[in-house]
Amino acid sequence: MVSKQTQEKYAELALKKGVNLQKNQALMINAPIEGADFTRIVVRKAYELGAKDVHINWGDDELTKLFYENAPDEVINDFPDWKVRLHDTYAEDGAAVLSIRSTNPDLLKDIDPSRVAKASKARAQKMKNFRQYTMNDRITWSIISIPTGDWAQKIFPDKSKEEAIESLWDAIVKIVRVDKDDPIAAWKEHNATLKTARELLNKKNYKKLIFKAPGTNLEMELPEGHIWKGGSAVSEKGITFNPNMPTEEVFSMPHKYGVNGTVSSTKPLNYGGSLIDNFTLTFKDGKVVDFKAEQGEDTLKHLLDTDEGARRLGEVALVPHESPVSQSGLIFYNTLFDENASCHIALGKAYPTNLAGGAEMSEDDLDKHGVNDSLNHVDFMIGSEQLDIDGVKEDGTSEAVFRNGTWAFDIK
Repeated sequence: MVSKQTQEKYAELALKKGVNLQKNQALMINAPIEGADFTRIVVRKAYELGAKDVHINWGDDELTKLFYENAPDEVINDFPDWKVRLHDTYAEDGAAVLSIRSTNPDLLKDIDPSRVAKASKARAQKMKNFRQYTMNDRITWSIISIPTGDWAQKIFPDKSKEEAIESLWDAIVKIVRVDKDDPIAAWKEHNATLKTARELLNKKNYKKLIFKAPGTNLEMELPEGHIWKGGSAVSEKGITFNPNMPTEEVFSMPHKYGVNGTVSSTKPLNYGGSLIDNFTLTFKDGKVVDFKAEQGEDTLKHLLDTDEGARRLGEVALVPHESPVSQSGLIFYNTLFDENASCHIALGKAYPTNLAGGAEMSEDDLDKHGVNDSLNHVDFMIGSEQLDIDGVKEDGTSEAVFRNGTWAFDIK
């Protein structure tokens, strides 16, 4: 089993480089009950760093499943106001938010997907104000993962639960650079590399990207004033933090009306406790007009029908095939990891910070600039070693951005 010392290094990394917890700042943690031991380490270290208050929102897969199996429709279709006030209160106080996501990918595979969709929509509607704090970087936030039994055995089905957990710990520790002598210094260097990539793309200022791979032929316009981001971010108060650990992407936003063609997934998507796999989306003028999936097609339909913006794109992210996640050779069935193994796009809401001045714009102004809005933001993977991407400049000339799944430029 991974040592306590390694878990402490990971907890310290999440607090110092993830949310970058400040003295006298509150911290909210979303954590699985199965990860209580690790969460206690995080809490202890948070107080040692000067946190004034640490609040835990515990989650339990079995209780979640029981909820969907037994709750009446009026409860499924609502989200409690007290939970909204809890989150808003911490956000208004400038708290940092650390989420530890380790859900069983097959948890809700036997649940009616319409019930999951209704509950997800109710939560998204009620939590809209809180989401403004995270998607506009008004507060610091970060997402990490730790192994849990069912998730680990999904990845390593031929191993016992204990062996699978140990194997997943080993993979995570390497991917998030906790195996380094100084993980914080390693992340500083990694963030600098991602900064080089995003600055290069911002200088290029492409008008359009063209994606080509088996099952994919997609043209994607980028809004005027779009910004590429990646690696570390900076909060409204000027605090540098890492929203995702791991992260290997640089990302921006497509124009909500400027996506045309077909794109095929290259990894399973874990959405709402169910898997959607081997699916294809066809876009016309930015909107999904046709779709199919070998697994989870009903779940995909409910996702696309959430609202008008759920059929349009809010993010495009470039990830080289040689990323540590990809090189692990594992499918994690967890978007935090799988999206950092592969180029990906997201259905739903765009990050306003991916547009110059977007964080200060009204919803109407964002829409006029081609920025998508939705209750959803769902990443899915489209990259592989067979993906080529071309960038089209303002003058109509094009050049290679990705070839065979990796940068066509020298990114140091």
